[in-house]
Amino acid sequence: MGSLLLDTIKKSFGAVDVIKGVDLSVADGEFCVFVGPSGCGKSTLLRIIAGLEDQTSGHLAIDGKRMDAVPPAKRGIAMVFQSYALYPHLDVRRNMGLALEQEGVSKPEIAARVTQAAAMLRLDPLLSRRPAELSGGQRQRVAIGRAIVRQPSLFLFDEPLSNLDAALRVGTRIEIAKLHRDLGATMIYVTHDQVEAMTLADRIVVFNGGRIEQVGKPMDLYHRPANLFVAGFIGSPTMNFLTGEAAARVGATTLGIRPEHLRLAADGPWEGTVIHIEYLGADTMIYVDVPGAGTLTVRAGEESEHRVGETLRLAPIEAKIHRFDGEGQALAR
Repeated sequence: MGSLLLDTIKKSFGAVDVIKGVDLSVADGEFCVFVGPSGCGKSTLLRIIAGLEDQTSGHLAIDGKRMDAVPPAKRGIAMVFQSYALYPHLDVRRNMGLALEQEGVSKPEIAARVTQAAAMLRLDPLLSRRPAELSGGQRQRVAIGRAIVRQPSLFLFDEPLSNLDAALRVGTRIEIAKLHRDLGATMIYVTHDQVEAMTLADRIVVFNGGRIEQVGKPMDLYHRPANLFVAGFIGSPTMNFLTGEAAARVGATTLGIRPEHLRLAADGPWEGTVIHIEYLGADTMIYVDVPGAGTLTVRAGEESEHRVGETLRLAPIEAKIHRFDGEGQALAR
């Protein structure tokens, strides 16, 4: 079991309110990702769940048990940090099993748990190595293995892939997703990378300024963002936004259209000049400067052949237009 309930959690540092009243429930076995820009409060909230920070007010429960005054070691959680935090003088086997030794778990039980976790993470050939002899991805897998052997109710990940290069991030992301499927454990994962959020989460919690902007399944947030912030944060490249006459024509203060929902059309309503082109293999990103609208990004196919300085006309796919009111809230489509 590993359900989590947050009831009006607030956190202030002096006069600065960092968490401004968060209510959230995470079901047993769910993979929940906290996402948002730096400074939005997501890591602070994770530390409150772990017991490394005290909330200013509000309550939290794990598996239905209040944890407000319970120390971290008694909460049934295991945390994987951005930094690997491995002991350099210990080999992989000892790094993974040390917490169990300190808890007084028997040596045969420690050996069994370490062996099982090492097999899951493909660390078997590395058990006798020290951290200095490992790559960054291998070190992160050891840190994850150290969490697995504790058999926690709740796994907490604080931006665990930030120190890895792009290729390792993809590989480790796949391993974390597989780990969740294999263990069926509850996982809460903090990141500022919306691609990680979209690819890993059962549900995403979007934070901004210490508040929750929207909670939902990845594709629900992508197709039905609740407001301008979520619309601009979820999706890569980011959504195009237009105001003025273009938005007024569809009865909105702001019109939003994703790059993949813009098409090149001779009769399109917007005309502009190509200022930059990015060739990404399967996709080509065309940046078009449209007078009165700014720069619009168009996701074109790999065979797209255009040049900087060319004049293009653009048209939105009408059914894919997002409309927002003067408060930045989504209007019904």
